[in-house]
Amino acid sequence: MKISVFGNPDLNLETQVSDAGDITFPLIGNVGVGGLPVADAEKKISALLTQGGFLRKAQVNILVTKVQSQMVSVLGQVLHPGRYVISGQRKVTDMLAMAGGVGPDGGDTVTVIGMRNGQSSKQVINLAQIVHSPEMTPDLELRNGDTVYVDRAPKFYIYGEVQHPGGYRLEADMTVLQALSVGGGLTPRGTERGLRIKRRDASGNLQMIDAKNNTVLKADDIVYVKESLF
Repeated sequence: MKISVFGNPDLNLETQVSDAGDITFPLIGNVGVGGLPVADAEKKISALLTQGGFLRKAQVNILVTKVQSQMVSVLGQVLHPGRYVISGQRKVTDMLAMAGGVGPDGGDTVTVIGMRNGQSSKQVINLAQIVHSPEMTPDLELRNGDTVYVDRAPKFYIYGEVQHPGGYRLEADMTVLQALSVGGGLTPRGTERGLRIKRRDASGNLQMIDAKNNTVLKADDIVYVKESLF
């Protein structure tokens, strides 16, 4: 880009925006312009020059001379993680499609890390909300340098007298009864009486909780099914 300041040719500059979204400008140093429209970037540089006492009135003009390749990284639980070139507007769902979609262990939560208004930004997107929204309004428009990370789906674990003990994907508002079904149901020796859940508290300590069929599970819960005494 070419930056000129009216009446001050010594401040004219030809530069590129760094991966961090910054440029280095005479007198005022690093300026975050990543993600800003051209008009807003002009106003920001002008304000910094006047606020710093370098100019009484600064009229800044920016001319974009070359559009660099726009890159977005897609990582985590997708089928084809990597860096992708984007052109035009691209949203989170577009990039997930380019990366082959969410993998079998992927969850509904996507974290987008990047630069917004010259500052580091971290936003969490719920894919289920995007899918069920009539206008897909929660979908986020991505920018150059963004990283899209698909989190692993939360799991619960079940063992004891069930047909198929093991770890399984935890669905929203899943109950103990639903967990028993996912585990294949009880063995002939199993009983729904005295169900227990092992759950870590906020301090990381493991607690044993008495459970009922309608108890809602949390991530990493361990459901224990007892053997019937009769």
